[in-house]
Amino acid sequence: MELRKQIFYIPLFNLLILLFDVIPGHDLGVAIIVLTILIRLVFFPLSIKAQRSQRAINLLAPKIKEIKEKFQKDQAAQGAAIMALYKEHGVNPVAGCLPLLIQLPILIALYQVFIAGLNVESLSLLYPFIPNPGTINPFFLGVIGITNPNRWIAVLAAAMQFVQSRQSLAYMNAAGSPDPRAAMLNKQMMYLLPAFIIVIGWNLPAGLLLYWVTTTAASLVEQWYLKKTS
Repeated sequence: MELRKQIFYIPLFNLLILLFDVIPGHDLGVAIIVLTILIRLVFFPLSIKAQRSQRAINLLAPKIKEIKEKFQKDQAAQGAAIMALYKEHGVNPVAGCLPLLIQLPILIALYQVFIAGLNVESLSLLYPFIPNPGTINPFFLGVIGITNPNRWIAVLAAAMQFVQSRQSLAYMNAAGSPDPRAAMLNKQMMYLLPAFIIVIGWNLPAGLLLYWVTTTAASLVEQWYLKKTS
């Protein structure tokens, strides 16, 4: 817990307060949006690589199907042949999971910041070179409380997630026919994930939902970039 606090919570809190200090109007919501964009820019190369890797796996789907049919009764040989195929084409089958695994501790740290970090006592965690604002005005555009639930932003987050999932599915399917089970799972997730965001986001701090809306918008930009460069 202490290690996670040192690695994620304190650095993110300091960066958020720095942005809050320097942004005109000292709008915490705008600071969250800028922080999210900075995080996405840092992980942009990794995210692009992950999506291209997943698309490459879709391209290999017919060959993977042939291998599975050839080694139906030998799971070890089947697995070895599939891994050899991935290696031959320079594909990392777990690369698609990396962006999500990286985002998870960031989400947890931001949740902790919005729940307990936006108070005068937390300012003692600021690094010596970060200006202390004295107080933190926890509002976005002067009306939306960052630490309070906001159901309109929850609905917006779910809607944007649906659009992003649909765009991502179209990009992946354009590479070729994926494994039928994977295709079915992806289609189910296109509807389940927005529903999950609505249920969970109904009572989450608006700041965390604002982060999710911004990071989803960034994903849409990434997909546009992938489409243009494919």
